[in-house]
Amino acid sequence: MSTNKTFTMIKPDAVLDGNSGAILKMIEAAGFRVIALKKTQLTPERAGEFYAVHKDRPFYNDLCTYMSSGPIVPIILEKENAVADFRTLIGATNPANAEDGTIRKLFAKSIEANAIHGSDSDENAEIEGSFFFAHTEQF
Repeated sequence: MSTNKTFTMIKPDAVLDGNSGAILKMIEAAGFRVIALKKTQLTPERAGEFYAVHKDRPFYNDLCTYMSSGPIVPIILEKENAVADFRTLIGATNPANAEDGTIRKLFAKSIEANAIHGSDSDENAEIEGSFFFAHTEQF
């Protein structure tokens, strides 16, 4: 059963390029409500904790380095069918394969610097959101 919340994170490339506001505007225009939002920067160690599921993958170290290279904007969103609808809004991981009008098609530079993260399941949305936000921050 799907829930009404998901987690996203505007990645360092998009933040550094000044695209956070435009991305957030697209998210809200698509009917999502912001539950929690902050600007922060991960240390390489915290990035490693967040991406621990990928620890044995060959891209893990580069991913942790990239995700700690600049500020990020983690966000918890609310909307009916949030996870699936948000995955559609952001587009394919590789922006070359993303549909026109998606966030990644508009703002991503490459498959590595793809502007935004979106949870892939209700369970991961809860885990990822709780990594950045206390329950008292989610309202």
